[in-house]
Amino acid sequence: MEQSGTDQILASKWDVPFALFTLLRVAFGGLPLWAKLIIFGIIGSVGVWMAIAWLRERRAGVS
Repeated sequence: MEQSGTDQILASKWDVPFALFTLLRVAFGGLPLWAKLIIFGIIGSVGVWMAIAWLRERRAGVS
């Protein structure tokens, strides 16, 4: 039973998290601990800053 014109790929729900984890492990696996902490600290700080900015914007729109 061939489907012409459609290419469907069946994947489990764990394929994307597994791929992201593997990508992070390969990208940061060889770095020393201090470098990992700095990089993830910067990423975490940007995430917190964006969340705060989003909340402020959301509250300003309500008033």
